This record gives sequence, structure tokens and C-alpha cells, in this order.
Amino acid sequence: MENRDAFISEFRGETLGTVTNESSTDEIFQNQVLRPILKLQNDLFIDVFRNYISKYKNDFYSYSVEKKLAYIENSIQKDIKFRNSLKGIVIGLFTIHEYNEYIKNSSSLNKRMMNILIERLKNQVQLFELQEE
Repeated sequence: MENRDAFISEFRGETLGTVTNESSTDEIFQNQVLRPILKLQNDLFIDVFRNYISKYKNDFYSYSVEKKLAYIENSIQKDIKFRNSLKGIVIGLFTIHEYNEYIKNSSSLNKRMMNILIERLKNQVQLFELQEE
């Protein structure tokens, strides 16, 4: 397991965001673990969301930008199966130690994880345009 953990830590990259002595445990975990994973997995999240749109909401492409932003947020907050799938994409890149830290406060960390992901997808809404095949 040490080889896997070392590989994952190195592969993910550096802390994103500021960590100070005043940072909470959740904030430290967010900036050292969640943000690097979400950045690394960004292209996959874009494709996963495109697939979600094609399965459930093909008229998404005709929505106004505001409605698309609301749809992104609602789909992640309200579709439990979809949200769990997204969480799995992140949790799969935790080290064993990080997973053990995560399960101590998973509810709060899940909220942070999904909020960051929602914001990432909203900031890239222009990538969710109808693709001609």
C-alpha cells in the first residue's frame, strides 16, 4: 500500500489554496487533498457530466446560461446516484491515511467536495455545448 499511496500523492500534485496555522482540519483536507484531485480529474468530470446530460436532459443545450448553471447544481445536489458516482471518482484517489481522515468527517467533507465540483463545472459551462458527431 505504501507504493500506491506514494504514487497517488505524487501524481496528484501540490496543495491548492492556502493552508495556515488557523486553517481548520476540513480546510486543510480540502486544499491538500480535494482540490488537487478535482483539478486532476477535471476532464473526466466534464465528460461524466456530458454523459449525464445526454442520458437525462438532452434539451439542456437549449437552456439559457442561468438555467444551465441551475441544472448543474441541482443534478449534483439532488441526484443521489450521480453524486455518489462523482464522490467515488474523488475518493478513489485518496491515500489510505486520507481515507481514514475522510471517514472521520465525511459529511462535511462531502459537502465541500460537491460544492467545489459544482463551482468547477459552472465555471466551465461553455464546454457543455451540443457536440456535432
